[in-house]
Amino acid sequence: MIKLKHIIYILAILGAVSCKSVARLQETATELFRGEVVAKVGDHRLHRSQLESYIPAGVSAEDSAALARQYIQTWAEDLLLMDMAEAQLSSQEKDVSAELEEYRKSLIKYRYEQLYIQQRLDTLVTDEEVAGFYQETPDKFRLERPILKSRYMIIPADARSLKIIKAKMSSEDDMEVMEADSLAASVAIKYADSSDTWMDALVVAREAGVDYRSMLAGFKVPGFGRYPFVEIPDDSGNLHVIYVVEMVADGKTAPLEYCQERIRDLILSSRKHALEAGLTEILLEDARKNNKFVIYENEE
Repeated sequence: MIKLKHIIYILAILGAVSCKSVARLQETATELFRGEVVAKVGDHRLHRSQLESYIPAGVSAEDSAALARQYIQTWAEDLLLMDMAEAQLSSQEKDVSAELEEYRKSLIKYRYEQLYIQQRLDTLVTDEEVAGFYQETPDKFRLERPILKSRYMIIPADARSLKIIKAKMSSEDDMEVMEADSLAASVAIKYADSSDTWMDALVVAREAGVDYRSMLAGFKVPGFGRYPFVEIPDDSGNLHVIYVVEMVADGKTAPLEYCQERIRDLILSSRKHALEAGLTEILLEDARKNNKFVIYENEE
């Protein structure tokens, strides 16, 4: 709840903002609170209920005062600018009826288009359509950054089980991979197995808590100069370990499974555009048939 002393403090600060434009905001506390008014600008009044509705419940007195000050300042600036505009602009300049009508038309047309599309859009995209789109437009799926399937962890560099966890997390035996997960649960600060999911290398770096470029520099496998393991120490005595199960380098075409959701979105977007374009053609054709749309040729 905003206290009287906070409002007085706020208004005192507002009084220093502009001696002329905001001077009328400062009145005596008695007059301010008469009729539950906490501030005024010209003939405009800000009531306590308006101000209190802006302040979330449970905030501290200090935060309440800061929020109230911010609200009053914005409220005053907006009304001062509006009053000045009303005074300085001509009647013609203040006439916005044409702009409002254009906005109303645009909004109504947009809402009808959305309803039209919603009623007719086929949202089922088959796997065959996805595969076909992928094969026909491979250039759309060139990678800007590498993508990885990986396992990564953050672990104390002196952990006794570090070597065995690394061996198991890089194993092709599913049971050993599960054992790595189990061992890491008791000693690692963080462990994640993303070996079944393609992830942007930037995301992997963030999740593994390492610098992206440092991670890329640490990869050393054929074709990209990197090994499957990257180990980057930090200043806290921890080791950030990333095991690369599979990678596709930047500039290459991403695998289909990595692109599926994006392809579905592209196909649906294409269908929406087709419906939008077809709508105007349908309306024009119908209007011509029913003589609602007629072009009169000028005869000379």
